[in-house]
Amino acid sequence: MHKAIVVPRAGGPEILRYEDVDLPEPGPREVLVKVAAAGVNFIDTYKRGGVYPMSYPFIPGAEAAGTVVSAGLESGFREGDRVATAEGGGTYAQYTLMDADAALPVPAGVDDETAAALMMQGMTAHYLCNSTFPVQVGQTVLVHAGAGGVGLLLIQLLKAKGATVITTVSTEEKEALARGAGADHVLRYDGFPGQVRALTGGTGVDVVFDGVGAATFDGSLASLRPRGMLVLFGGASGQVPPFDIQRLNSSGSLFLTRPTLAHYLLTKEERQWRARELFEAVLAGSLKVRIGQTYPLAEAARAQADLEGRKTTGKVILVP
Repeated sequence: MHKAIVVPRAGGPEILRYEDVDLPEPGPREVLVKVAAAGVNFIDTYKRGGVYPMSYPFIPGAEAAGTVVSAGLESGFREGDRVATAEGGGTYAQYTLMDADAALPVPAGVDDETAAALMMQGMTAHYLCNSTFPVQVGQTVLVHAGAGGVGLLLIQLLKAKGATVITTVSTEEKEALARGAGADHVLRYDGFPGQVRALTGGTGVDVVFDGVGAATFDGSLASLRPRGMLVLFGGASGQVPPFDIQRLNSSGSLFLTRPTLAHYLLTKEERQWRARELFEAVLAGSLKVRIGQTYPLAEAARAQADLEGRKTTGKVILVP
């Protein structure tokens, strides 16, 4: 037996239970990992709240880092190896199973909390600016929630590519964090489309990376240049309702995409490429990972409530 967080049914964070569950056994191509740090992400709240269909009860969490304690014969790993994943299941726990292809070796010099923090949000930031919209030198980009976990990493990756970065935040504290990550212009949410137009000489930005969703969607479309792209990768403020696609026509032949990380981790080679570039940037000192809040595993409900209440900055971590 070991301790884990269990979601008994769809509902708010208060339904999360901290209880004993059976210890899983790894299959031939799996590893059993003692969790050192688990990441808390908005997708966890969507699954808990019923936005995504789930089979209840379940243990939430897809992101973790830790040490292999038992390895399947065909896994390629050994006891004592340090690994991390963005594609786990049931990582809000003291122990979790990882598929061998989705378990990524953590290099020496990268601690467990940093490795966990990089998995989902780091690889999201990586695919957004390298694959969904490959950002080029000289382009201008709008990033919403610049002080969030993805936002702080994405700003740094964009600046390394030579882009001009405009970002939105809600407080002075978050503005300081976004500027510290390298943002060129930091705006509040009220009236941001007009300010973006002013900063771009009336043209608009090449791409908007929007993880906020319902509250920013219309303004994001209004911030784009002709043939610009809105990359809607989350819904922190709620899901965007259906809309008339003719708006893309009348607003400048715009592009709209709704990507998800799973479709940018389709092969072992793609996973390893993204993780390798992120780990190398951390070790080189060019990518700083901010762990804003750390909670005991037993306080997962508070962690999710704070995340949903926009009370967090950077990465939110659970420690068993």
